[in-house]
Amino acid sequence: MRVSSSVFASFCLIFELFGLALFLRGFFPVPVKSSFSSKSKLSDLPAEPLAGNGPNASKVPPPLFKRVVIVLIDALREDFVFGPNGAKYMPYTRHLVERGSTHSFVAKARAPTVTMPRIKALTTGSIPGFIDVVMNLNSPALYEDNLLWQAKTAGKRIIFYGDDTWVRLFPKHFLEYDGTTSFFVSDYTEVDNNVTRHLDSTLKRDDWDMLILHYLGLDHIGHISGPHSSLVGPKLLEMDDVLKKIHAALISRETEGSLPNLLVLCGDHGMSETGSHGGSSDPEINTPLVLISPAFKRKVGMEKPSVVEQVDLAPTLLLSLGLPISQNSVGRLIAPVFEGTPLREQLRYLHLNGHQLSCLLRDSTVEYQKEEGYELFRVAEKSHGSWMKLYLEGNTSEVLGNMGRKVLRQYLEALRAMSAALSRQMGKYDMYSMVVGTILLMQTLLLLLLAMPEALSGCAVVDVPVGTALGSLPFYLLCLLCGALHVALCTSAGSSCYFCALPWALVFAVIACSAALLCALVAMAARRLPPGSKSPTKSSSPGWELSELDVLLLAGTVGHTLSLGASSFVEEEHQSWYFLLNTLCLAVFQDVCRKYFRERRRRASQGGGPDSEDDEPLLPSCKENRPLPSIAPGDDPDSSPLAHLGVSRGSEKWLALATPPLTLACCRLLRSLNQTGVQWAHLPDLSHWLNSGEHKVVLSLLSVASLVLVFVLVQRRCSAVSKMALALGLLGVYSYRAAAGSVLFPWQHSSRAASKGTVEARFVYVFVLGILFTGAKDLLRSQLVSAEARLRSRGLWEVYSGVVLLVALLLRAHNLPTLAACLLVQSLMAQFIWKRLHYDAAQTTIMHYWFGQAFFYFQGNSNNIATVDISVGFVGLESYVEAPAIFLTALSTYAGPLLWACHLVCYLSSERDRSSVALGHGCYCFALLRSVPAVFYVLLVTVLRYHLFIWSVFSPKLLYEAMHTLVTALICIFFTFMDQSPPSSRA
Repeated sequence: MRVSSSVFASFCLIFELFGLALFLRGFFPVPVKSSFSSKSKLSDLPAEPLAGNGPNASKVPPPLFKRVVIVLIDALREDFVFGPNGAKYMPYTRHLVERGSTHSFVAKARAPTVTMPRIKALTTGSIPGFIDVVMNLNSPALYEDNLLWQAKTAGKRIIFYGDDTWVRLFPKHFLEYDGTTSFFVSDYTEVDNNVTRHLDSTLKRDDWDMLILHYLGLDHIGHISGPHSSLVGPKLLEMDDVLKKIHAALISRETEGSLPNLLVLCGDHGMSETGSHGGSSDPEINTPLVLISPAFKRKVGMEKPSVVEQVDLAPTLLLSLGLPISQNSVGRLIAPVFEGTPLREQLRYLHLNGHQLSCLLRDSTVEYQKEEGYELFRVAEKSHGSWMKLYLEGNTSEVLGNMGRKVLRQYLEALRAMSAALSRQMGKYDMYSMVVGTILLMQTLLLLLLAMPEALSGCAVVDVPVGTALGSLPFYLLCLLCGALHVALCTSAGSSCYFCALPWALVFAVIACSAALLCALVAMAARRLPPGSKSPTKSSSPGWELSELDVLLLAGTVGHTLSLGASSFVEEEHQSWYFLLNTLCLAVFQDVCRKYFRERRRRASQGGGPDSEDDEPLLPSCKENRPLPSIAPGDDPDSSPLAHLGVSRGSEKWLALATPPLTLACCRLLRSLNQTGVQWAHLPDLSHWLNSGEHKVVLSLLSVASLVLVFVLVQRRCSAVSKMALALGLLGVYSYRAAAGSVLFPWQHSSRAASKGTVEARFVYVFVLGILFTGAKDLLRSQLVSAEARLRSRGLWEVYSGVVLLVALLLRAHNLPTLAACLLVQSLMAQFIWKRLHYDAAQTTIMHYWFGQAFFYFQGNSNNIATVDISVGFVGLESYVEAPAIFLTALSTYAGPLLWACHLVCYLSSERDRSSVALGHGCYCFALLRSVPAVFYVLLVTVLRYHLFIWSVFSPKLLYEAMHTLVTALICIFFTFMDQSPPSSRA
């Protein structure tokens, strides 16, 4: 079967996406869960060791608290309460911490630090799977044993106000609730007022036992302007007033002889120095946990908070309310909460926690008896039985007290060891799904590599022997063998796998495709080594000698791929791309010097004159036959604007010589704009300086200059109507940023409150859609009606202009210079480097790919989930709408690679010196450049799945690789569409 290079590359990426999805489903573990489907019950609790069969022997000790109020402040960092500014911004809370009846802790959250997994951890005591990052956007109901289910089953009445994630996770659990959307981050006022407005009436009522409040305003401020914003202080003061009101109401309703109430202040996660969250840095995982109750001893001064795990809160609350611990909890009791109870009750609490952890350890570990924590628990349980025997005999000597405290310490050590063992386990990998996904990925990569000579040949057509493979005997034998193996694995006892749960028809379709690919690979490999001395593929592809630039591009791509094997290189991957880009600029500068000096002198010495054959390809990798499309010289849309100003060829030579150093200078400035990575992300950068309130005028002027430069660079390729729409759209971009408070209008008063900018953003969307519609109309006409290359080229550049306008709207004000620099470098490289030096399509594609990767990091992105700016998903929206929010967030995150890929399509299509197969070559190179690191990284994380940094470093990078592959697949599909031009346009 013969297909074009672009169709072949697109098919490979689509097949690769399926393999990657299957691998991801198997790699991200299912959280550790008990093998029992039912939930914990009071009747199932074990008896006290050697306590006989008395009436209280198998019951939970009586509850410690009557009512519980949980105040969860989203993105509350521990330094907001315990840090130097805690006394300033949360004075009442800080007073309680220092002098009140409280216990204060630093609760460590586990990555991923996003809301939904953290709520699961707080309520179930379990560690959610890493894939819950994706599920965070649309939280399904939680059917796992949890705090709220146990409380509701025990007849406790629960009221909730706040983040509607709770309502989706716990449907039908609340006596009363009022949910607010957690994704509309532009709102940080009403979202909290909608919670606080219920407090006065609710606190006066007696018809509830548990009140949960989830405040979102602080998290939204962090996403908008970071943890050091001027908005953070007033918001923390507001939260402090809320806590004061609740505490006063609870104290006033305390009665003599009744159980005390408990007030819990906590955060689900912190926030990074940029205001985001999702990663594993200290500011993101360290949250305050303050327990306030008259049952606790009053403090006499500020003490350093102890460190606990966030999952420890669930078992502590459950037992303190007289409820059994949820089955899947890996948390251990927070001992200071129970230190005021009798020693027998303290030991009983610890015994119940140890029994629950030992059962979970037994269900999830084959050799659980060899675990240190399990052995320690058995020793402590035996000692507990001896103590109980003495206690029931009425022994009141000091020996009994000392022995009891020893048993308590043994229990605490056993709990620590068992909790750590369960936390390390995290879950169980689905190795079968991982292996199947990896096989599909490796087959696709090998197919791309074996097809390289044909895909990059002058015809750009790949002959895939699918028909031969389907008719061969090995194909059917492989199908039978793989099918039998699949049945055996899926029917074996104790095996649970996602791939086994798929419909049989789909499974055998995958098996057939994999078998056909394997047969095709063997046939293609045999075809590459034909009998005889001369290979037909090599003869049809002349000029395969490697230049110095080719060696650099190849070595850089391979070197970057190999660097992903080190966690430090993954964390600081931007440094690799910055180095490669700088090296590329120097290599290009060498080629420019060779063209304009050494080669020119050689021709002059041969009598050709210094200016003869100025456009002749001089680089060895570029000597290929390039038929010219039918574009009139004056109609070249990529012609330099300098030509209209009378700039001579000699001046253009010096501009060409200046382009690589100017590109290096731009890249150096952009590196200083956004600190990224992990090691130095906390250091101040230009973006922090520009976003500070006293430098808003500088940011405004820089934004204006950037938008003007964007218009100058983009408008010359557009029609008159699109130029007008682009100008008004860019004015709307500035108006939107001014309405949001990022920049200033000359006539804007400083006292004017910032709005959401919804109207201004929608104003820009209108012009974006108008420009895209105009470009799409021209493209469709060129594809279906007319074969005019000029019409097609203009349509492409107008679509590109619409994408640029949309990216300008989504990028934050301090990142507008990044967009302007991106367009400037593209224009300079296209006019003075790629066009003049006649780089072939493969070289140009690799350069575009490298620039796109570097600009991904210039935006401030990294391999940390916390750097994803989710606030752009709500530009122009008044409420959360899932599909647009995901699309806008993805577009903003991958704006750099997307802009460079779009520019490549436009450049290869409009260059009159290019071969008609250039788009096919470019599409194939894009697919290969994406497949090599993706497949290598999948193999890498499979080998390193038990590495210490697998969840904090390698797993987030795996999600980025998957998303980047999806974006590349969409780009290649667009390549394929543009490559299917009418025959007359290829003449």
